[in-house]
Amino acid sequence: MTDSLLFSSLADGPGAPSLQQQLLERFKQAILDGRLAAGGRLPSSRALCEELQVSRNTVLAVYEQLVAEGYALADRQGTRVAPLSLLPRGSDKLARTLPKTSAMRATPGQSRRMQTMALTRDAGDRSLPLTPGMPALSRFPLNAWLRAQERALRRAPPLVLGYGEPLGEPALRSAIAQYLRVARGVRCEASQVVVTEGAQGALSLCVRLFSNPGDTAWMEDPGYGGVRTAFHAGDLKTVGMAVDGEGIVIPERLWRTRPARLVHVTPSHQYPTGAVLSLARRLSLIEQAHRAGSWIIEDDYDSEFRHRGHPVPAMQGLLPEAPVLYVGTFSKTMFPALRIGFLVLPESAGEGAYPALAELLRGGHRLEQLALAEFIASGQFSRHLGRMRRLYRERQKALREALDAHLEMEHEVLGGDSGLHLTVRLPEAYGDIAISAAARAVGMNIGALSSFSASGAQASSNGLVIGYGNTSEDQFLPLIQRLGGILRKAAR
Repeated sequence: MTDSLLFSSLADGPGAPSLQQQLLERFKQAILDGRLAAGGRLPSSRALCEELQVSRNTVLAVYEQLVAEGYALADRQGTRVAPLSLLPRGSDKLARTLPKTSAMRATPGQSRRMQTMALTRDAGDRSLPLTPGMPALSRFPLNAWLRAQERALRRAPPLVLGYGEPLGEPALRSAIAQYLRVARGVRCEASQVVVTEGAQGALSLCVRLFSNPGDTAWMEDPGYGGVRTAFHAGDLKTVGMAVDGEGIVIPERLWRTRPARLVHVTPSHQYPTGAVLSLARRLSLIEQAHRAGSWIIEDDYDSEFRHRGHPVPAMQGLLPEAPVLYVGTFSKTMFPALRIGFLVLPESAGEGAYPALAELLRGGHRLEQLALAEFIASGQFSRHLGRMRRLYRERQKALREALDAHLEMEHEVLGGDSGLHLTVRLPEAYGDIAISAAARAVGMNIGALSSFSASGAQASSNGLVIGYGNTSEDQFLPLIQRLGGILRKAAR
């Protein structure tokens, strides 16, 4: 059997692995299968050369590699099969320790936290129209971005190719702080800004820095599924809080009986309902968090795209030293693939967190960070935001008109003052999961409102989340007409 394995002809032709690689894999397999017993001498290199019609250097290189990888041992007597540690004492068959049945090949069990992570929403094909949260990528000023990259690269010394500051490039942290102070009313200096791998990276960092396994965490329900994932990954007890027209609703008794270590909110534009957290609730939340020793994670989702009235300032800037961890991202204002977000730490927490941040972070994506700093400093970022606000305002208007024309059943349109999507609440008879799936089957990537909720069975969480950022105005009427047909069929 060994002879037939080792001495059969090697493949020689276009696309075939090298002769050396083929022979090496044959020996490895024979040793692992036990067909070459531990301690046994490998075939003579000269005999193997003659039989396989390969050079002696090829065979010698294979034997050297077997020794290097621990499959064989070389001594004065020649090259022998190594006594592998997996082999039971007195046995010459490694196969006995590597059963072939699927039941015996089971991998080690998953962690409990992994088992709690359910897929919150099937993202579908994000290139399809009506995708929630997807910006108008075709309108991004690529030439201006390329110029910013070129300038950043020309100015960067060779050292920029190494590890950077763990908290991010100083130029970008300074640009972010300046922008947040002016545009969002955030109280911060560059030293408080931490550059992260998108908003999800910032959320995960909040969990690791400011909570312990077993702590309680509150989040909006319906809410952003990535928050639930970050909380579960930190072994936190996650509790969903209802949302109404004024944002998150936290029962007073819970502050006394089951206070949270972390409270996640999207106060400027609740995701996905679009509600704005009222000033009274903002101030109450800050005061209650102070008393309970809780941290508020303010996820300033879609705050840059305000379509009606004046921008709503960030909650973080309402009061000095508010216990707020401010999270933002450039995924919507720039493009998702950039994967740059940020976390603004309270001044009181920043210094104490630095040793942990220095260990957890390594300061990568330096050229992208420097290019983004240049893009902001040159004024291109502000100009791009201005253009996108006007574009999204027009697209939202076109979507509303299409909904008015083709959604015949009773429904309620939520949000609309900000962001890149509208949420349409539907009667229970129209199951949103099935409607969302049917819409995707005909080329519309519409989200189901209930998929954003941990308690999706409730009637208030039945509806559709319809994006307009990545869809041109002339598409809305035919697309929503098609959606109207799906809804009519669903009601039968």
